[in-house]
Amino acid sequence: MASRRSRPWPWPPSHRVRNRTVSRPDAPRGRCGANTFPDRSHSRRLHTSRLALAARPRPPPHRPPQALPRRGTDEPSSTNRSALEEHPMALSAPARPVLLRARVAVYGLFLLSGMAIGTWTSRIPAIKAGLGLSDGALSLGLLGIAAGAITGMQVVGRLVDRHGSYRTMLPMAIVQGLVLVIPAFMPNLPALALSLFAFGAVHGTLDVAMNANAVVVERAYGRPIMSSFHAVFSVGGFAGASAGGLFAHAGVSPGATFAAMGAVILLIALLSARWAVRDNPAREAAQVASPATGPARRWRVNSAVLFLGVLGFCCMIGEGASADWSSVYLRDNLGSSAGFAAAAYAAFSIMMTAGRFAGDRLAARLGPVTLVRCCGGLAGVGLAAGILVGHPVAGVVGFGLFGAGLSCIVPQVFSAAGHRDPAQSGRALAAVASLGYTGFLTGPVLIGGLAEAVSLPHALLVPAVLALFVALAAPALRSPRPEPAAGRHAEPARE
Repeated sequence: MASRRSRPWPWPPSHRVRNRTVSRPDAPRGRCGANTFPDRSHSRRLHTSRLALAARPRPPPHRPPQALPRRGTDEPSSTNRSALEEHPMALSAPARPVLLRARVAVYGLFLLSGMAIGTWTSRIPAIKAGLGLSDGALSLGLLGIAAGAITGMQVVGRLVDRHGSYRTMLPMAIVQGLVLVIPAFMPNLPALALSLFAFGAVHGTLDVAMNANAVVVERAYGRPIMSSFHAVFSVGGFAGASAGGLFAHAGVSPGATFAAMGAVILLIALLSARWAVRDNPAREAAQVASPATGPARRWRVNSAVLFLGVLGFCCMIGEGASADWSSVYLRDNLGSSAGFAAAAYAAFSIMMTAGRFAGDRLAARLGPVTLVRCCGGLAGVGLAAGILVGHPVAGVVGFGLFGAGLSCIVPQVFSAAGHRDPAQSGRALAAVASLGYTGFLTGPVLIGGLAEAVSLPHALLVPAVLALFVALAAPALRSPRPEPAAGRHAEPARE
């Protein structure tokens, strides 16, 4: 049926629009006793407004909102905190401030972990001079950090899966500020090695636990955010090294330096404890054991997790080799000055930090597989080209491109390992982190041995080849990704 606007003239002689009529002399007399015609412009506006009202989407059905944090406090209310404890990913739009604070808390943990390592490395020369150690003796003492870190990573996986990452990382973050002070007061090499073993064990435990909590927060966000956490770790290392250098320049003893930085670390840990997400691994295990998914399996290192660890091993070999051999290569093989040789590792570190800050956006736009494929290709081709050119400037550029390429790979590997089995992410992350840390420690030794057999430039091509291998193996990162909180996790009762 045609609408009134589409009907041909004449309309009914009298048409009232909001009690308003307009006279027309030549129109027939209507029932109103007057020659009238409608105000067509006003009718058109009224008709358009009615169409707009009809096209307006209906409001969603009413749902009781989740409790918000109490006004004037940073703590969530009891209802909201219980929802986080039951399932940390069960967050809807009103609970976004709680989720943002959880992300800031993980930032704080990554920051203090990097600060602890940076502060220690900046005062190693003073520790060596104070104990009168040779280079060989100091290297034996430093092995305590590696042994402690690997030992802690083997234990922390079960702790995270049984008690949750929150209950594991917060005590370790507090202890991290305390064990930093101990090596400065050790009287001999065995005592130093023992204190460094404790320092490494705490650092390795904290590393796995805070990465597991970062996976929980990333899953709640529903988008990649892991790279930004690792970027903050790099910032923390730079901040700790800079602070330690300033203390050393001022003539402050290592003990006072470690005490001051330990107090800062302790303060950051206490602040992070208030906002961190309290995960519940028992609920995750119950979901795995539900009738829909079958009974929960006893965890063991499967081939997928092991291969992710191999990819982390390959990347960390490159990081360790760049830290120890980049400056040596520019100075001894390319004949640059000592100051310019240091620019190689500086370019590597700066580009890695910048790449990690951009990694989340790139992962969201490209996906983890494409991102790792591109980054591995950039790292391998960039380093190989810089070495084959054989010029100091090309070497600096090559190591810079190598750092930019490696920047996003390790965070994506950790994220894939943590999301592969949410109920047992602690042990998966511990396995991957252990292999990666082993690569970081053995990388410089491997490059040194190959340099004795062939030459240092040819030996440095090995990390480039390994980066290209990681690019080819990027499909191994396909794993269950975090789903949007508005879809899967908006209503905990439906899970």
